[in-house]
Amino acid sequence: MAMTMTQKILAAHAGLPAVTAGQLIEARLDMCLGNDITSPVAINEFEKSGASRVFDKGRISLVMDHFAPNKDIKAAEQVKRVRIFAGKYDIENYFDVGKMGVEHALLPEQGLVGPGDCVIGADSHTCTYGALGAFSTGVGSTDLAAAMATGTTWFKVPSAVKVTLTGKKAKWISGKDVILHLIGLIGVDGALYRSLEFTGDGVKELTMDDRLCIANMAIEAGAKNGIFPVDETTMAYIKNRFKREPTVYAADPDAVYDQEVVIDLSALRPTVAFPHLPENTKTVDEAGQVKIDQVVIGSCTNGRLEDLQVAADIMRGKRVADGVRCIVIPATQQIYLDAMRLGLLEDFVKAGAAVSTPTCGPCLGGHMGILAAGERAVSTTNRNFVGRMGHVDSEVYLASPAVAAASALTGYITDPEKAVD
Repeated sequence: MAMTMTQKILAAHAGLPAVTAGQLIEARLDMCLGNDITSPVAINEFEKSGASRVFDKGRISLVMDHFAPNKDIKAAEQVKRVRIFAGKYDIENYFDVGKMGVEHALLPEQGLVGPGDCVIGADSHTCTYGALGAFSTGVGSTDLAAAMATGTTWFKVPSAVKVTLTGKKAKWISGKDVILHLIGLIGVDGALYRSLEFTGDGVKELTMDDRLCIANMAIEAGAKNGIFPVDETTMAYIKNRFKREPTVYAADPDAVYDQEVVIDLSALRPTVAFPHLPENTKTVDEAGQVKIDQVVIGSCTNGRLEDLQVAADIMRGKRVADGVRCIVIPATQQIYLDAMRLGLLEDFVKAGAAVSTPTCGPCLGGHMGILAAGERAVSTTNRNFVGRMGHVDSEVYLASPAVAAASALTGYITDPEKAVD
């Protein structure tokens, strides 16, 4: 029976020779993830169930990132709850202040997820790890509680949308432009409970950071997961990093897809998602003069080293526009160190930006950059819903690090090409 890449991974983890779209299965898990918001709820349910042990202390990751360092008493109590649980059950992958990072940047970096894995996380952007050829998806905290105890969970096998990438991307085009363009084409429910499976000659044009960004935002098209083929780029990334033996799956040539979307990378322009949905996309050429108050460069979508390098290349030797607050957030401690060694943090500070410790912070309106009524932000984050970054009367414009950096220098949404002229 012909299967997609996602279906093959699910079949293997369910111990079945094949699965079909719509089938209900129980699958074993390679990694279970929680953060400082969702883990306390999961821990409560874990304890209420009467569970007395976790299924595998090495296959649970608890990452304190959303409100860390703690922004208030409630945040401190939540993290304390998780810290005690992690100590009680000797959880190997517990990440707190000083060794933490934004979860979906941290787990790939630490080699905790990789090709062929089946991963769940109590966070919707757990679909990030599809960039490495894994099946990964977000679940609720109750599902996480059961998974921490049993090492299994249930799925309805998704059907798939085939996204064929062709051509070569231009200098300022990144994975963020690719995924925003795709969401603009199919809408925020265009892949509802389906797998977005990326393929085509254009895949080789995408760096691992590009792929992580694209897979991260699969959920913004309603997808159950996003997934990329395992190639030389994948294997180079996981070499001396991934802690288990990778298993490589590929879709059958005659696998069935609900639809195919073709994207010519060479035809893309820097793209921005206007308020208040990721599908509300325009190119920088169509944006007009949108005055902004804040720029955020970071998050699980675009806080990786390559993102910071692009932003620093644009901002180096220049100054953030008067009246604009620019906040740069490296996604992990390692990325922070690498950026420091490369002089990128100095570039940002000299340009007038603030550099933060790794945190989700402003992405979810948590801290480190909340918007007031009437304010606008260009952000490299993944959601721009009403009130996402603060006041319900504020606005968030999603963009790539290049567009965000260029916009910080001018005070309005700007084509990166114009910022470096």
